Amino acid sequence: MATRDAVSDLIRGNIDSIILRILSRGDSYGYEILKEVAETSQGAYEMKEPSLYTSLKRLESQGFVTSYWGDETQGARRKYYRVTEAGAHELHEAIERWVRVRNIIDRLLNQDGGDR
Repeated sequence: MATRDAVSDLIRGNIDSIILRILSRGDSYGYEILKEVAETSQGAYEMKEPSLYTSLKRLESQGFVTSYWGDETQGARRKYYRVTEAGAHELHEAIERWVRVRNIIDRLLNQDGGDR
């Protein structure tokens, strides 16, 4: 059984894609993104705040997301993130890459002598 750290390492390699997927459902801000990751993974993975903001900065510099300040009437002002058309295309490509890699790994790790 994989250790929690090994699983986290594999997930961290796909953080940009995970964030793009969340944003593809609608604009969001940092805390909501962190909450969505924890809930969707059923608590199996909790993204760290520094990792999230490093990734968002990278995605923004690549033109995959844009940000804007929300007009909050109560509480602190929040910075929202939105996926761009280029980001939607990158997400599509990332999903295709993931499926190809997953299929290769499944074949390579197949131990029961089944389909190859």
